[in-house]
Amino acid sequence: MEFVEKGLLVPDEIVIEVLKERISQPNSEGGFILDGFPRTIDQAKALDKIAKIDAIVHLVVPEWVIVERLSNRRICRDCGAIYNIKYAPKPKFDLKCDKCSGDLYQREDDKAEVITERLRVYEKQTQPLIEYYKEKETPFVSIVNKKVDAPIDIVFHRILEGFKKIRLL
Repeated sequence: MEFVEKGLLVPDEIVIEVLKERISQPNSEGGFILDGFPRTIDQAKALDKIAKIDAIVHLVVPEWVIVERLSNRRICRDCGAIYNIKYAPKPKFDLKCDKCSGDLYQREDDKAEVITERLRVYEKQTQPLIEYYKEKETPFVSIVNKKVDAPIDIVFHRILEGFKKIRLL
């Protein structure tokens, strides 16, 4: 958690070991979804050695939408519930958790300047993954979202439709 709280990426060796352990569990036998991994070509090559990737979900979202959504995210100190102070899911009471009444706080990596820097890192390190997986002919499900208040269930439905098109569902 110390890396995440500071807005830093967890070192590859740690992430890959945690991933190996997790996907070796029985409930991963039918498949799994990785969110935010791999982030670099080196991570993708390490992943190739331990798992087969059936598809890539590529969310195409303007930078301003990402900054707006994340910079308004708040987390409960007690139970970890996630809220957004401007968009759904909003807390019912100002900066208090609906589930346990704990205080809501903003993580350091949810501040606009940190998000902007993370997006620069993404462009440099992660964007090349698109070409990497295209060269490997991995199917892509690309979802374009330009709305800051797009309901999660709509985006999720669009992802499922994309999986159906490439016959993963």
